[in-house]
Amino acid sequence: MTKDVLVSISGLQFEIDEDEAVEVITAGEYFNRNGKHFVLFEELSEEDRGVTKNTIKISDKQVDIMKKGVNNVHMVFEENKQNMTYYNTPFGDLMIQINTTSLSVKEEENEMLVQIKYDLNVNYSYVSECLIQIKVKSKRLSE
Repeated sequence: MTKDVLVSISGLQFEIDEDEAVEVITAGEYFNRNGKHFVLFEELSEEDRGVTKNTIKISDKQVDIMKKGVNNVHMVFEENKQNMTYYNTPFGDLMIQINTTSLSVKEEENEMLVQIKYDLNVNYSYVSECLIQIKVKSKRLSE
């Protein structure tokens, strides 16, 4: 995989009435250190409050998503494990509980696909079942 990559992150919340999907596609940087994959990218807030720096660390059994900037969080996804963290926003902190039900990582020479299915609780209340799909592709192959 090249250093310059395209990152596509799509998320889906399975609601009782309707499913809510969100997708972000952006340029990023990729590197591999000690058998772990790292993907770095920045995102602008919708309200023009600044930039959030994102780091995704991927290994076979664990995915960490870290955000620093307007919103701050370190989410840990491990299959069949429950993890808790604080999600810091300009409007206050939220207690996030993540119960990962499945995690898969598929690697190819110039592409990687990560799928994470989990149950989300916020402030100790169940919110929804969620699915995150992360695609990382060498940028020169995407042009």
